Amino acid sequence: MKNLALSFHSGVFSLQPGASGTMFEENLARLESNAHLHQILGGHIEETRAIKQDNKIVGCACEPVISFIDKIKMFGDWLKEQNVIFLFIDWNLRGIAQVMFVNNSLSGIVILAGLILQNPWWAMNSLVGTVFSTLAALVFSQNSPVISSALASIMERWDLPIFTLPFNILLSVFMAATGHDNPHFPQVLIQPTPGPLNATWPELSVPMLLRAIPVGVGQVLGCDSPWSGGIFLVALVISSPIICLHAAVGSCLGILAGLSLASPLQKIYQGLWSYNCVLACVAVGGMFYALTWQTHLLAIICAIFCAYLGEALMNMMAVFGLPAGTWPFCLSTLVFLLMTSNNKAIYKLPLSKVASPEANRKIYKEMQKLKQYE
Repeated sequence: MKNLALSFHSGVFSLQPGASGTMFEENLARLESNAHLHQILGGHIEETRAIKQDNKIVGCACEPVISFIDKIKMFGDWLKEQNVIFLFIDWNLRGIAQVMFVNNSLSGIVILAGLILQNPWWAMNSLVGTVFSTLAALVFSQNSPVISSALASIMERWDLPIFTLPFNILLSVFMAATGHDNPHFPQVLIQPTPGPLNATWPELSVPMLLRAIPVGVGQVLGCDSPWSGGIFLVALVISSPIICLHAAVGSCLGILAGLSLASPLQKIYQGLWSYNCVLACVAVGGMFYALTWQTHLLAIICAIFCAYLGEALMNMMAVFGLPAGTWPFCLSTLVFLLMTSNNKAIYKLPLSKVASPEANRKIYKEMQKLKQYE
């Protein structure tokens, strides 16, 4: 075995006699480099192959879905080659979709349609905010706005994403500075829930609980309409069926956590228990960890932890008249991303290689193949 080396040509492994250990290491390094380069240049092809290989995870015969997703990614690649106007539109649509961890301009259009269905004023403000943040990044020659850039420089020491920390910081500071009685910036009065809880099992409505699943997904963008939430799920499945699956699972876990603590039913029906769980479950379930059954279980645990942490933070911050925002998602997910494990099936990807759950799993499988020949 000492005189055999691994070579890789056109996707086929072979053993060559008479090669030295140095050539063996060079071939491994070349393979890893080529795999990463192929992921960047042909991302939509790799993700499609990953979905085909992992159709058991998606849980259906998904050839039509695979073909459609491939065409969507090709459309996104086509946009990248157009003039600056098309590029600017593409950047902003992707920015809207990134709220749900999706890097796809068509998904951004669908999400914007869901916002318009919920409230055209909200949709307009979302679009204005996205456009101005993109312009600010261009003016200051940064990859992201000022606060995001500053936080990123801190978090990169631990190779962690900043998630929605800039949003939470600005929201909390603004609402604390203006206060409820400010005449120019009126706010909704936020107070701790008074009196005993009145939730009883006979009052429980199963149809309302089922309705709360898409509502919980919609609440990620502040929408309490099940139709908007359903549209957001469509936007997710267009880009990544795995993200869509974990978003639905996270919403269900939030509902179950609310029932376990006898939370007011209306709060559960409005999706307020679920939206942080949706983001936490997606982040851990394939987005920043390669998807395996172990990381899927880890995502479920993270979502449950996020639900209880969210209720605790809501009660504490309500004393100061502040909303919890997405602090629970940020804090709980960062804790789970900082964890260490000797289990090789729990693999956290470097931020530079994070793409989509399907592409991440493809990278993980290629690394596992390499280790078999070491």
